[in-house]
Formats: sequence, structure tokens, C-alpha cells
Amino acid sequence: MSQFAKPAITPEDQLQLLIDRGLTIQDQDRALSFIKAVSFFRLSPYMRPFQQADDNHTFHASAGFKQLSELYDFDRRLRLLVMDAIERAEVAVRAHLSNHMGVKYGAHWYLDKENFRHDYRHQELIDSIESKQDNAARDYLRECARIDQLRKSEPEKTALKLRRKQETYARHYQMTYTDPALMPNWAMVEELTLGQLSHMYKGLRRANDKKAIARELGLAAPLMESWLHTLTAVRNMCAYHSRLWNRELGIKPASPKSAQFNWPNYLNNSGQEPMHTRISVVLAILQHFMNECAPHASWQHRLIELFDQYPRIALRSMGLTDNWRNDPFWL
Repeated sequence: MSQFAKPAITPEDQLQLLIDRGLTIQDQDRALSFIKAVSFFRLSPYMRPFQQADDNHTFHASAGFKQLSELYDFDRRLRLLVMDAIERAEVAVRAHLSNHMGVKYGAHWYLDKENFRHDYRHQELIDSIESKQDNAARDYLRECARIDQLRKSEPEKTALKLRRKQETYARHYQMTYTDPALMPNWAMVEELTLGQLSHMYKGLRRANDKKAIARELGLAAPLMESWLHTLTAVRNMCAYHSRLWNRELGIKPASPKSAQFNWPNYLNNSGQEPMHTRISVVLAILQHFMNECAPHASWQHRLIELFDQYPRIALRSMGLTDNWRNDPFWL
């Protein structure tokens, strides 16, 4: 262990550092604006493909700032596409879980811990929903206090309070009902994070319920469980604007077992193991969900158009083959 001694330097000095390391920069003013808006540190991982394998971070002679900024822009736009698909998949999973469990076990099925496995942290779920309702009620009371200070008639104040009360269901339920104390199933699932939703699905006690929910999305239960876990991790990366291009996942999503399952041939090749821990497998997972819950969105066409706009992107770093788009899965 050694003491950290690197000084903070200005964006101007950061730009000069790139020049000193051999990066070609044709428009220095534009490059400086880019660095100021994005930060040198965030750009650093995108520099590595253009640098030599030395301790000085020297750039290859052919490397230019335009290539670096293009790679960053591609990754940013890829995250937006990925988030679009994750949102649709997440909403669909919420709906199918709610519809199945609510109809079969009642509007407040989740209050009964017997519907969950013994290792599921049921009390954490209850505490989370209770906290959301309590916070919503406190916010409403604060808003009512502010409304009381307005120079409006009492009927106008009453109408404003009613609108504020109806803005969220957590607020409405807490201020309207006393039994059961917590909101019904269809509202509860909307309050969960994707991580909580993933844990809830995994924690369901009865295998038949998990199978029925997964079947609605064209999946077997083990795939659904694994893929929800994977998408939770990827969503967190996107939420914090982390790099997806050349990202190696910390987890390996489960692969379809059935030969009839529609899946890219390049991911069926067991000799290409790195592909199963790169963004290539995530793109395939998302395309499956999009086919099931939003086929009208033409997500794969927008994905391919993005790659067309950035033809110099290194596909292998993403776990994609050179002809990936010609695989029957994407047609």
C-alpha cells in the first residue's frame, strides 16, 4: 500500500495531458468543452482501446479525440436503448406478477408470509411499503399546511387538497383506508424497485406460480429468475451512467435449455464463453422481452440503426460477432 499523491488538475491541463500522451486533437476548443462536460475520469475507460500497453498511457499513433468521443457517444445512446427495453420488461413483469398472484390469492396476498419461501425477507417488504405510505402521508400533510396559508377561499383550498391527495396511490390509500393497513397488490408492485421485484419473484413459495408468471413472458421460471437478476444489475449500471460497451458482467445469466427457444446462434456456441458475460447476452435477453411485451416498438431495428451510425465500434469487445445482425434471432 502506498500514499496517493496525484494532484487535481484543470480541464485545460487534462487536455494537454492527452496531447502529451500522443492523442491527435484537431479541434482543441471542442475537445476542451467535451472534457469539461463529461470529465476526464469518466472518459478514461474509453481511452484504453486507443492506448499502448505501457505505464505511460501512450496513445497509438492513429488514435484521435474524435474516435474517443464517438465511442463515448455510442455507449451513451446504447444505455438509453437498453433502459427503454428494461423499462418495458420491468413493467410487464410487474403486471403479470400482480395479475396472477392477486387473482389467485387476493388483493393483499403479499401480507401473508406463507406465500413466500422461508428465506425470503418478508418483513423487509412490509417495512418498505409501510415506509412509503407513511412518507406519502407526511408529504400530504405538509402540503395541506402550505395550502392553508394561501389566499384562497375554503372551497378552493379543499379542492387543492383533494387533488394533492390523489396524486399518488400510496398517499391516497394511507389517508383513506385503515384496514388492511397497507395498499393492495396492484399498487404495491408499482412501489418496488426492480431489485425488490426480482427478489419477490425468486421468493415466491409455490413453483407453479413462478411457472405461470414466467410462461406469460415466454420463459421458464429459472430463466425468468436469472434474467431479472441480470437486468437489475444492468439497470443499476445505466442509472449511474456506467459504461456498457466492453463491460464484463459480474454475473452469468442462465442460457435457454430448450433447442426450440429462439436464441442467437452465436450465444449457443459453448466455445465462446466470454459472450455470456458481455453486453451481447443482455441485448438478446432484452430482445426476447421486447418480442413478448412490446413487439410494435421495433427495438431491434433501432439497435441495429445505432450500430450503423457507429461502424467503427469494436464488436468483439461487446461479445458480438461481426455478422451478429444476420443471425435469424434478429431478423
